[in-house]
Amino acid sequence: MSSSAGILLVSNSTIHGHGYLDHVEAQIGEFLGNARSVLFFPFALWDRDTYAAKAAARFAEMGYAMTSIHSAINPHDAVAATDAIFIGGGNTFRLLKALQDLDLVELIRRRVREGMPYIGSSAGSNVAGPTIRTTNDMPIVQPRSFDAISLVPFQLNPHFQDPDPRSTHMGETREERIIQFLEENETPVLGLREGAWVLARSGSVILKGANGARIFRRGEAPVEAKPGDEISSLIGAPE
Repeated sequence: MSSSAGILLVSNSTIHGHGYLDHVEAQIGEFLGNARSVLFFPFALWDRDTYAAKAAARFAEMGYAMTSIHSAINPHDAVAATDAIFIGGGNTFRLLKALQDLDLVELIRRRVREGMPYIGSSAGSNVAGPTIRTTNDMPIVQPRSFDAISLVPFQLNPHFQDPDPRSTHMGETREERIIQFLEENETPVLGLREGAWVLARSGSVILKGANGARIFRRGEAPVEAKPGDEISSLIGAPE
């Protein structure tokens, strides 16, 4: 991976009271640098045309030409030719199934390791981890496996919510579900609260945005991380 590229993983694309990607617009511009063509992956939602049009309009406001892979004649050629990719949110199972069905997982992994910038939001962040086993979504479709793109060595849990002490809900909290994952798995989990994102580059993972994150590791107490923290010593980093 080149020193100028990296992986930008956003918890959510819209925060309360703001428009689509408003809270992360400055970071996207800084992250993409001289890239001009961005390939969008709308597979996490059913209405791909509407989703792609929304993303393209927003990126045009930021000065980037965006096309959608769902309308490409040859999706592999589209991935090979683009300067950067953005994988949007929705249902993570549907997204991963589409990536697997189109045989795009290894190609995306290879291009990112060669230096292509990767932006993921919500489900698009989930698939950047080793698996999608820590997603919040219902398995509305069945992918071939839960194995994802593995751009980073840690699991993601976007939209992470802290327990509400006033709630009378008797189901498991998000934290309890992540701890259950760690009873069976070794991989650390990054619980990204809404408004937060991480910038991962070779040997480095920096937490940014607002509201921070919670880090879970097997056999250890959860750790709070605040914006600006370098957290690779806790969860690992891309090579």
